[in-house]
Amino acid sequence: MKAKNGETYISRTEDVEREWWIIDAEGQTLGRLASKVAAILRGKHKPTFAPNVDTGDFVVIVNAGKVRTTGNKLDQKVYYHHSGYPGGIKGITLRDQLRGRFPERVIETAVRGMLPKNSLGATMFKKLKLYKGTEHPHVAQKPKKLEL
Repeated sequence: MKAKNGETYISRTEDVEREWWIIDAEGQTLGRLASKVAAILRGKHKPTFAPNVDTGDFVVIVNAGKVRTTGNKLDQKVYYHHSGYPGGIKGITLRDQLRGRFPERVIETAVRGMLPKNSLGATMFKKLKLYKGTEHPHVAQKPKKLEL
């Protein structure tokens, strides 16, 4: 819906036109990549952005396991999770997480931390598609390549 002269435009969910973007994470710095992806998922790159409406686009990230970090984060950054039982805390370093079965969880965690902590942030996060290789099933959506 377009605003007429003198009227304020208010974004609505049904009026949002979503695009698909594809990003190659190979060689990208983790934090810079995550902040750019979070901004696209929120829709902050669009002139119709509203903080209370999901105006963002879909993002497909390939080569998620080949992201890089600066400094000594590979050995010093630890991801913790807890089983819910006493003494059930486990930790895994960033290096081991990237070598493991689910290297895309590193980018997932970084992007999720940059989105709103409410149900709107959860719906924004669902538009993120991560793959550790170069293959992805979203060819039919014709994603545009995004250079960072």
